[in-house]
Amino acid sequence: MGGDNAPLEIIKGCLMALDEFKIEKIILVGDENRINSCAKENGLELKNMTVHHCTDTIEMCDDATSVLKSKPDSSMAVGFRLLNDGEGDAFVSAGNTGAITVGATLITKRIKGVKRPAIASIMPSANKPFLLMDCGANAECRAEFLYQFGLLGSIYMQNVMHCENPTVALANNGSEETKGTPVVQEAYQLMKDAPYNFIGNIEGRQIPFGDADVVVADGFTGNLILKTYEGVAKVLMNGIKEAFYKNAVSKLSYLGVRSGINEMKTQFDYKEYGGAVMLGVKKPVIKAHGSADARTFKNAIKQAVWFLETDLINKIETELNPQV
Repeated sequence: MGGDNAPLEIIKGCLMALDEFKIEKIILVGDENRINSCAKENGLELKNMTVHHCTDTIEMCDDATSVLKSKPDSSMAVGFRLLNDGEGDAFVSAGNTGAITVGATLITKRIKGVKRPAIASIMPSANKPFLLMDCGANAECRAEFLYQFGLLGSIYMQNVMHCENPTVALANNGSEETKGTPVVQEAYQLMKDAPYNFIGNIEGRQIPFGDADVVVADGFTGNLILKTYEGVAKVLMNGIKEAFYKNAVSKLSYLGVRSGINEMKTQFDYKEYGGAVMLGVKKPVIKAHGSADARTFKNAIKQAVWFLETDLINKIETELNPQV
């Protein structure tokens, strides 16, 4: 029930995912009457889907702790409990980011050894996709959290994106190790001796060139990078479109470069990855974009499928607790 386009685009995205991926069943958690009415009005058959009715919805303006306290029968709170009870293998939502973070951390709980779970987003670049984390779960971080984000991100890129020996960089306002806040400087010193491939600081202007496979930041900085990145990409694509539609000559010119522009549009389209993963919790939790349409939500479900197919959680547990 969360997100700007629920429940219609969520239902459509689920149907697309069922057609494209190996999924046995999807449980739609929410207002049963609204979901069934929406499906009927739009001629959609809820094949291989069941509806688990609940009476409430967490809105984007609600406090993050409402998933625990004021709205225990919300679709998000009920969804997390179903996940914990083994009714589902993964949880996907386009709802309130703060509530998802609280639910994932306090209902689903952390993997042993994880200091703070973080939201990790696959992002496009000029060369290849990279992972940005944290994208909003932890506005303030200690140096040891940033150090561990690098490890979690590296494990994800190796196993899910099949990136051998991924490079890890720390987002900063300069490349020198003396730059940044005291926390970032301390994190740099920890990451220098990390078991992953740390390559130092990365400035904002270098991130879109794909100079690192994993970019580590606190949640406040990471979310700013994410939203700015998406906004600039949209402005550029709109500007290119306007330039080619100015007159008859420019429209003819467009025909010669259309395929290249379409490729670039696809390359920098956040909808290709659908959402962000919550790394560090005991079961796959995926945060889809709040404005998700059907294709975006389908791709968020794809992230959950990747998570399960690669057995990522067990690999994180083994890395953090090798004696187990």
